Amino acid sequence: MPEEYDRSNESVAPTGMGGSMDLAASEAQTLDHGPGHAPQPGGPTGKPRSLWSDAWHDLRRNPIFIISSLLILFLIVISLWPSLIASGNPLQCDLSKSQQGSQPGHPFGYDNQGCDVYTRVVYGARASVTVGVCATAGVALLGGILGGLAGYFGGAWDAVLSRISDIFFAIPIILGGLVFLSVVTNSTVWPVIGFMVLLGWPQIARIARGSVITAKQNDYVQAAKALGANHTRILLRHIAPNAVAPVIVVATIALGTYIALEATLSWLGVGLKPPTVSWGIDISAASTQIRNAPHMLLWPAGALSITVLAFIMLGDAVRDALDPKLR
Repeated sequence: MPEEYDRSNESVAPTGMGGSMDLAASEAQTLDHGPGHAPQPGGPTGKPRSLWSDAWHDLRRNPIFIISSLLILFLIVISLWPSLIASGNPLQCDLSKSQQGSQPGHPFGYDNQGCDVYTRVVYGARASVTVGVCATAGVALLGGILGGLAGYFGGAWDAVLSRISDIFFAIPIILGGLVFLSVVTNSTVWPVIGFMVLLGWPQIARIARGSVITAKQNDYVQAAKALGANHTRILLRHIAPNAVAPVIVVATIALGTYIALEATLSWLGVGLKPPTVSWGIDISAASTQIRNAPHMLLWPAGALSITVLAFIMLGDAVRDALDPKLR
């Protein structure tokens, strides 16, 4: 009997101890995650999220990002296919309807030449969005490459780039546009885009330079150099993914600024020129008739303001998601 009693105690004791440990673990998990919640992917038992996955996780729950993204998506759609919501011709005008107000089928009225304001507002999105997107892409690409190389190699390359960027920073952008675009006779968007890239790259270059200088001091970059990795591999695989976030933030915010700049240059008469349909051209034509026909100015100016606001809101949301200081 004593031996059997001891054996039974030995057989029961481990089972009781194991059940207590399982219960304690489950209680700890409940305290950490709450009842009915499994550990998150970024938690202690899951794979940690990267900067980009963390940013996307935050952006999906940001109402500002959702609203601005929907507005920008709508603008891109009507820029590519304006006939989806406007069946008229923006260049077809009737002088007998000059400056007339809203009518059935023409909710925005007519401009000074008798053109349908609604149709011109819809078709004007193409030029403005094209200028903003292409100028931002060119500025980010040129400035990012030059600034990244200057920050990585330093020395004479960095000194030369810094002095060149100082020269471009000294040029007022409106005055530069008046001088540069006044001699251009091409009525397409490409001279305006080229001018914006020419004067806009130094800002991105300085940001990319500082970001690369910070990134190249990290231990993983020094380890890659010690293992014999070449400069191209280090820049593309180790530095660029960790230094591109500030460039994306600034470029996203600047996109709305470039759209407003195109409208300003067109209003001054040196930007886009007829027969190109642009919000800036319509605002310039309506500015002299604001008392007689305010609707001519209200609708293109309102469309421009909403577009610029949407891109600035998107840039602010991206900045908040990618800024580690706000976490």
